[in-house]
Amino acid sequence: MRMIKDEALLKKMETGKVYRRADLSTYSSNLDRYLDKLVKENKLQKVSAGLYLRPNTSAFGNLPANDKSLVQSFLKDDRFLINSFNNYNQLGLGLTQLYNVQIVYNYKRHGEFELGGKKFVFKRIPKFPSQVTKEFLLVDMLNNLKNLAEDENLVVASFLTSKDKFDAKKVLDVAKQYGRPKTKKLLEKAYSK
Repeated sequence: MRMIKDEALLKKMETGKVYRRADLSTYSSNLDRYLDKLVKENKLQKVSAGLYLRPNTSAFGNLPANDKSLVQSFLKDDRFLINSFNNYNQLGLGLTQLYNVQIVYNYKRHGEFELGGKKFVFKRIPKFPSQVTKEFLLVDMLNNLKNLAEDENLVVASFLTSKDKFDAKKVLDVAKQYGRPKTKKLLEKAYSK
């Protein structure tokens, strides 16, 4: 393959997409020099070690990478689920805290990472759904009670008084698949009455 220069490298990259340095290495023997030059010219953004974004632009400047693209490039895998503790607020249980972190359920990585200026907590777990549903949010919230800034007892009491807002069969099915033992026990007891 013929080696290319910085502008030709840029043309090989789609706007709005995050690339791994390793995926671009076949295009140039001077890749690091070209990447540095493109970053300095604001044509690329370095979003993390070895990850580069060719940003979309708007009237206000460069747009950040979307979370899905960031995580997919970081993991080199598209099997993951992005969630946020903020989503629990939409369950109508009186939760109001805001969190500045995204949770990524996946099969490969574990730990906290900053990607594109955002904080992600990667949790390697054996199974998770392909998309977030109301029932999964409830089960996930109960699984993560100890990690929330809310009072655990008040959250559980709020759920128990509002449990009829949720489809019991769906909740119990989701709990069976993804719930921790304590969560399963709580939900089975709540819906057995």
